[in-house]
Amino acid sequence: MKFQCSSCGLRMDSLHFKQEGLMNPKLTSICDICITRNLNPEDYANDAVAAFAQSLLYTFVGAKKQDQSGFIVKNKKDRKKYEAFLQDYDGNEIARQQIKRSDLNLAVIKSEDGKLNYVPNQGVTFEQNLKEMDLEINFQLNEVDFIDRERIRAKYKYRCQYCGRRGRSVDHKDPVSLSHNNSLDNLTLACAECNRIKSDMPYKLFIQLNDQISEINKKLVKYEDALGTLREEFEHRRRYLAAQVHLKGVINDPELNAIRKQNKSLQDAIDSLQSDYDDLRQTRKTYFDTGWKLARIKENKDII
Repeated sequence: MKFQCSSCGLRMDSLHFKQEGLMNPKLTSICDICITRNLNPEDYANDAVAAFAQSLLYTFVGAKKQDQSGFIVKNKKDRKKYEAFLQDYDGNEIARQQIKRSDLNLAVIKSEDGKLNYVPNQGVTFEQNLKEMDLEINFQLNEVDFIDRERIRAKYKYRCQYCGRRGRSVDHKDPVSLSHNNSLDNLTLACAECNRIKSDMPYKLFIQLNDQISEINKKLVKYEDALGTLREEFEHRRRYLAAQVHLKGVINDPELNAIRKQNKSLQDAIDSLQSDYDDLRQTRKTYFDTGWKLARIKENKDII
């Protein structure tokens, strides 16, 4: 759920409008950044937040009506840039661990007021934006050295320990962003795809979900092996065709055209198999994404 702040004009996640109350949580008409400015939510109206608070039986802190004097961030393009930057922060656990939200809010205020000559840029990385906003962060929490990485790869014979396909990614069982644990006991081997899917998901949950699709994982291995064999055969035939063209000294020839036709059929088979493989990979990714999302929803008793 996203709301637009009645003061700065930014549209952001509802967590920026929520405060703890004595009985029920409070929802404010303006965001936490503007409250950091010492602005009073009771001076601002916000129909969307008020209606949502009423539906949840939350306390609404805000006015019924207000005189519209414009937003603090007047440029719509700049508002989009700040919104993207805040979304990056809200969704990045490493950033939230190292940078207090209060410090982030102060940096945003300095930028909005022109005291910091920089507006977050969607064309650069989140890390670069943080640096330009005078916010220090260390994304290099993964400090596994080369020798330990090679040990893990050799130990598991370059096979992903989640799906069984070939892999080289040394993965932290408990995400390094949460545990900072680079010990060998916390390391395993993954393919690049499983490493991306698992990301910051708890190891126990990922294994639980993964165990339920063991047959799909076996099918993925078969796809990978079959595609590898077919591509090797196609490359062999391509080199053979090139050699025959060189030996004959001609391009159009009945024998050469027959080889080309066979190669075309093989390429079509590879493309068809690759399409089926990609569909299964995407379905598997959606399965993990959904499982992780449901687990977080289950843990969160509140809806915002």
